[in-house]
Amino acid sequence: MPEPIDPPAEPAGLPADQPSAEPGQEPQPRGLSPRAILAILLAVVCGGIFGLGAFTFGYGQGWSYLSNNPEACANCHIMQHHFDSWQQSSHRHVAVCNDCHLPHDAIGKWVTKSDNGFFHSLAFTLENFHEPIQIKPRNRRVTQNACIECHADLIHPMLDIGHTGESLACVHCHSDVGHGHR
Repeated sequence: MPEPIDPPAEPAGLPADQPSAEPGQEPQPRGLSPRAILAILLAVVCGGIFGLGAFTFGYGQGWSYLSNNPEACANCHIMQHHFDSWQQSSHRHVAVCNDCHLPHDAIGKWVTKSDNGFFHSLAFTLENFHEPIQIKPRNRRVTQNACIECHADLIHPMLDIGHTGESLACVHCHSDVGHGHR
């Protein structure tokens, strides 16, 4: 009994659903699908952004800003005067930068720290900032709330909230407390 003859095998490298080439013609290679191209492009863009961010974080000593060390605030030359004036202040032995310039709750602290870090980095990188550096209204409110929280026993009886719903800012009278000799 003769053995059955197997049909001819497909040329190597072609999927079963792709027809083989006519005799004398090269098989047409399949290109990448649009979805694969998009995935590769997205990976390259994300990798580039992540790499640039990691480089900038390292170059700018970003890890130091995660600490509570006041010297980290002087990493930028523009902050050196503020650091020096803090060293001359009455608060030097009782408060560091984060105590006055960040909310005291964990979420508010890290949201504000991230927000300020991003916009400070952007402003300093693009050299788009006012000199001397000035506190923004939102950060002024954070500082005012820190004063009120730390000195609650002393000042709550004195807080005079007028018809506007706001009281006089503590630094209006005490401008040299956190940063002496300004």
